Amino acid sequence: MITKNIPLHQQVADLLIEQLQKGTAPWQKPWKGGDLAGFELPYNVISSNRYRGINVMNLLLKGYEDPRWLTFKQAESIDATINRGEKGTLIQYVKTHQQKSLRDDKGKILFDDLGQPLIQKLPLDRPLVCSAWVFNAQQVSGLPALKRIEPSENQWDPLGRAEALISASGADISHRHIDAAFYDVRYDNITLPERSKFSSADNYYATALHELAHWTGHPSRLDRASLMTSGMIPYAKEELRAEIASMIIGAEVGIGHDPAQHASYVDSWVSILTDTPMEIHSAAADAEKIFDFLMAIERKRVLETSATPELPIAPEKQLKFLSTGDEILYNDNIYKVEGHLKQGRLRMSQMPSGIQFSLSSADPLYAALLAEKLSQSSGVSLIIPPAKAAPEYNIFQNLKR
Repeated sequence: MITKNIPLHQQVADLLIEQLQKGTAPWQKPWKGGDLAGFELPYNVISSNRYRGINVMNLLLKGYEDPRWLTFKQAESIDATINRGEKGTLIQYVKTHQQKSLRDDKGKILFDDLGQPLIQKLPLDRPLVCSAWVFNAQQVSGLPALKRIEPSENQWDPLGRAEALISASGADISHRHIDAAFYDVRYDNITLPERSKFSSADNYYATALHELAHWTGHPSRLDRASLMTSGMIPYAKEELRAEIASMIIGAEVGIGHDPAQHASYVDSWVSILTDTPMEIHSAAADAEKIFDFLMAIERKRVLETSATPELPIAPEKQLKFLSTGDEILYNDNIYKVEGHLKQGRLRMSQMPSGIQFSLSSADPLYAALLAEKLSQSSGVSLIIPPAKAAPEYNIFQNLKR
């Protein structure tokens, strides 16, 4: 089927309907917490940033096992090659700025001390919706093999993180001897079965976070209350949002996803998407708002409780890794861990230059910063072996393209 002139939301709705009827839609596939190799949301190879909104759905629906994607130009930039005959997948993004090279009075491009052209970001008069074509890593030659994160390498406890997030939300949650979980917008209350009713702790927290996704719809929060009180079809729309959000949250936290209790909505979802294909765009966008709302609660909790770890890391592990929020003085520069990227990499910034770059645990600078962190914590100066020292480490090799 030729899809070039078919709007993206229509393409996604058609493919989603087909998979819903077969029981193979992305969130219809259960996966267990701790099985980090079992499910990963699609992300860009170069930036390590996760795709969002309807792009997440479109890329997941293609059925590739590898979560990595990139454009043709990005493949060229790292000497990778798109395999002959492969077709790209459409994504859309909103462009709010344009980049312009700075030039001197004679029109020549200006360069910095490192020989890089100086770029100025200029805001557009109005946002533009742009399209791009991306290829999955399985369609590309020349990329390194996908490295899955082993459970032993995980720096935080997924269940502890889920428990902390639920607690920080302040949601009114009651447990009863029933077999159903639900959120009542009238009383702003979540009801869950007793913990003993669940087959595992992962399953309990996945269910709790699904109901917390509904909880965000209260008028005092994201205000989706109208989708919970007006009949089966409106509530099925709300359930679609919560189910997509649960999938995203489950992947972020690492607790898994169990879609069994929501199978009754499939027929309604098919009907809604058939009549209103644009609904998948709205649902995916609202799911991202749910995710952002809950992650904001987590960040606020971290700022209030600790200035160092962004995630609830076990005390005995805190000094074994670099963690979000770490600020380490090394070689007359301050290196700050801004956050976690895919493949175990960190998003870093260096002050006073303000340069941002990604850092792998295998990079020499990681070992140097970790040793410095340990010495600051213990008050004992540690000697870094020469093979791991990084006095002249070139961070520009890790800058995002």
